Amino acid sequence: MAHISRTCGRLLWSTKKIPVPIIAKAQQRWMSDEKIITQEQLEPSIPEYVDRGNKENIRDKRARLLYQSRKRGMLENGLLLSTFAAQYLDSLNEEQLKMYDSLINKPSNDWDIYYWIIGNKPTPDAYDNEVMKMLKEHAQNKEKNVRIRQPDLYA
Repeated sequence: MAHISRTCGRLLWSTKKIPVPIIAKAQQRWMSDEKIITQEQLEPSIPEYVDRGNKENIRDKRARLLYQSRKRGMLENGLLLSTFAAQYLDSLNEEQLKMYDSLINKPSNDWDIYYWIIGNKPTPDAYDNEVMKMLKEHAQNKEKNVRIRQPDLYA
């Protein structure tokens, strides 16, 4: 059972066997009987992107990219990428699909992808390709299409 006490503006939770939070001002650390673990050490590691190469047929690749375009974890990219995929994914050739796969899966920060697409940050050379140009054009929405929800998977 945890023991809770307040001392000098800190909230201290302690147990004998599991790491527990200590919240003090703007810093959060975890403490156990053996050692103190910093917040940086608690961050989950992001797995390295593994290129599937030719191990995946084109139909499966399109299906995977459609799913990954819709399930981004942030609404802005979900809307931009899902509408882009609905409009262009079937017409992309294998090289363009590889570029799109790399673009949506290699960067570890979805906000970077979003800022590159809308032009708030310069696009790194590795991702500045014809698919990124298509995405940037799509994001401008010159036809003023309503994009407040993701397109249906099956029309």
